[in-house]
Amino acid sequence: MPGKDQSSGIIETDIPARLDALGWSGFHSRIVVALGITWMLDGLEVTLAGSVAGALKTGLHMSDAQVGLSASAYLAGAVLGALLFGWLADRYGRKPLFLTTLGLYLASTALSGLAPDYGWFAVFRFFTGAGIGGEYSAISSAIQEFTPARYRGRTDLIVNGSFWLGAALGALTAIVLLDARVLPPGIGWRAAFGVGAALGCGILLLRRSVPESPRWLMIQGRLDEAESIVRGIESHGGGSAAQGGKRTRLHPRAAGSGVPALLRALFRLYPQRTAVSLALMAAQAFFYNAIFFTYALVLGRFFGVAPGHVGLYLLPFAVGNFLGPLLLGHYFDSVGRRPMMALTYAASGVLLLLATALFVAGLLTAATQTLAWTLVFFFASAAASSAYLTIGESFPMEVRALAISTFYALGTALGGIGGPALFGALVANGERASLGWGYVLGAGMMLVAAVVAWRYGVQGENRGLEEVTALMSRPD
Repeated sequence: MPGKDQSSGIIETDIPARLDALGWSGFHSRIVVALGITWMLDGLEVTLAGSVAGALKTGLHMSDAQVGLSASAYLAGAVLGALLFGWLADRYGRKPLFLTTLGLYLASTALSGLAPDYGWFAVFRFFTGAGIGGEYSAISSAIQEFTPARYRGRTDLIVNGSFWLGAALGALTAIVLLDARVLPPGIGWRAAFGVGAALGCGILLLRRSVPESPRWLMIQGRLDEAESIVRGIESHGGGSAAQGGKRTRLHPRAAGSGVPALLRALFRLYPQRTAVSLALMAAQAFFYNAIFFTYALVLGRFFGVAPGHVGLYLLPFAVGNFLGPLLLGHYFDSVGRRPMMALTYAASGVLLLLATALFVAGLLTAATQTLAWTLVFFFASAAASSAYLTIGESFPMEVRALAISTFYALGTALGGIGGPALFGALVANGERASLGWGYVLGAGMMLVAAVVAWRYGVQGENRGLEEVTALMSRPD
């Protein structure tokens, strides 16, 4: 129950302890579906963009390099959107962003399918990315703040891994809509971008019932509202074992907000965690964005796969990526964050080096290349998901959304924006050896990140968020 020292303004509350001690209930499942759709939509967008690459080259007269640049435009939008909406989420709450960012995404992806030429297509992809980037910051923080401590690792990984359910949907969509027997070639790729808009429209209604984060309300001093929400969650059957237990003391808004508070957290309070987070995010962003955004181009250029058949190869790849977080996620709660991050980052790097050697030697077919990368990304998917988990746990509640968006932006800028453009140029070059060196660079970044995670990663398993990282607004 909340309490307040009227003379000092200090608040004492057991709200964090109660949220962390809850069992899993239907409320948590609804939160995961309503908010976790973000990753599925991102996977859908990325896969569609890759799957329709060949059709874009014909329909909008785009070159291989322009296909890569349009992917970079999507990522650039995601970077700026994450920073803007992350700041807004910490300042005005998580809930107002739930509908704003999704609405921006819906409008922009629909317009992508109506683009008359390459220039407009790149603009609409930029704003589509801005909506998705904004979703990541507000929703990543909200999911972590609602999830009980003992489920936080696996939940975060599975939610992030749902990116690949969207990817599978995107692959199936491309298979059907790019089939000339279903729709004319000039129409199929345009209709494909309407799938995400249709899916997102259904989620808009579900999101209206999602409450504000009680933890965010708590640091604003709005304890009555936070208490009401927590009682509602407990009424869903999760229990309230922590009532009367450990209490959190804080001085509402004492830590400040925005960029000044973030800079204090990053460089004064947690500089080591800052370096770790940047290493993890940059490695996985380059690894994923460089390879996945241009996979359709690789299939076409080096294996002769027709644009309409790309989805057939992306579908098993997507399934393997989802199975990684699904099957490995609970080990991040039981074995621990650091050993599992080190294992997944290292395994994906080593396996990519082996796959690259086979590719450069010309020993792979389209099917065996897909099989090799499916195994690589089984581990890489869990590794990438754990990076978001680490950042959310590593920085204080007061700047959590902005911290997530900052590292998403920095990681994407350092490892992601240039990656698709670079690999698009390497594919256009037509030399297996040149492309192979790009893959070696991605593998090396993952191996470095594995060492960093093993040595310096945060141990957040089965601990409350405020125990892993103390509030900045706690009384001195």
